[in-house]
Amino acid sequence: MEIFSEIYSCYYQVLRHLLSRRESAVLPDIRAQIQGEGFEESLLAIIPKLENSTWDLFEKKGELYLSRLKSPFVAPLSGLEKSYLKALLSDPRIRLFLDREQLDTMDHMLKSVSPLFRQEQFFYYDQFSDGDPYQDKDYRQIFRTLLLAQKERRYVDLDYNSPTGSRVHHYYVPARLEYSVKNDKFRLLALKNIRRDKSRLEILNLSRIQSVRLTDKFLTEETDLNRVIQNTYYKEPVRLHIIDKRNALERAMLHFANYEKNTRKIDQDTYECLIYYNQMMETELLIEVMSFGPMLRVLGNDRFLKSLRARLRKQLSLDPVY
Repeated sequence: MEIFSEIYSCYYQVLRHLLSRRESAVLPDIRAQIQGEGFEESLLAIIPKLENSTWDLFEKKGELYLSRLKSPFVAPLSGLEKSYLKALLSDPRIRLFLDREQLDTMDHMLKSVSPLFRQEQFFYYDQFSDGDPYQDKDYRQIFRTLLLAQKERRYVDLDYNSPTGSRVHHYYVPARLEYSVKNDKFRLLALKNIRRDKSRLEILNLSRIQSVRLTDKFLTEETDLNRVIQNTYYKEPVRLHIIDKRNALERAMLHFANYEKNTRKIDQDTYECLIYYNQMMETELLIEVMSFGPMLRVLGNDRFLKSLRARLRKQLSLDPVY
């Protein structure tokens, strides 16, 4: 059992909800629930183990699946799980998502628990060293304000220092907060009105935001922010083949976790992964694909392949060995 890679992931929550069902379900219903509560690739991890009874959690009668649990259950945290949670709370990034009351409550509950690991035990060899100032009071306040505005679909009045050095002041609707592992930075995908009937999606680095203030204006219900983001993607996604050796599939799902993607199994040990992206994401995705390893093969699209070849040629020209 891979306790520490998945115990707090959605897989356990999805299975808990499936096992808590009192009525039987057919496989399409189970698939729909997994897709609704999990990730796109969750079906790859869960469905085969249910179908071949690797996880003997359901009694199968014809096409029906019935939980083997006869009554609701409560799963209290073990000492090991508490130790793991204490370790997670030592990461300053996770504390950005919790308010003061939540932090005080959890710190009190875990006061006598020793963390399973400490942040200083990790060394990120391929990560930039100028990450965001997660413990800075102003940064935390800006992050919390944007998080609230995103949940409430509320406009914010925002001051921003652009990479060119110019000061930008505008009204935005926060659509999504994303984290870049390589850059160790958060960025904001925000909707900006450029005309009365037209908006544009922009990406802002959180560390460059100078101030942010909530307004009394809310986005209309007709606007689907996820659809707005999807509309910026290129028509053709990047198409990858992942050879599932040396745990490559799991590593790839983690490596590309911040991208919208679809993954399917195409033969015994090969999976196809489609990653959707736009021009603003292209350079970072290119670097991440190149850094993954030999178990990944890029098949398309033509635009991405052209950029990949150009970057490889550039690297080769800089290396005197070649």
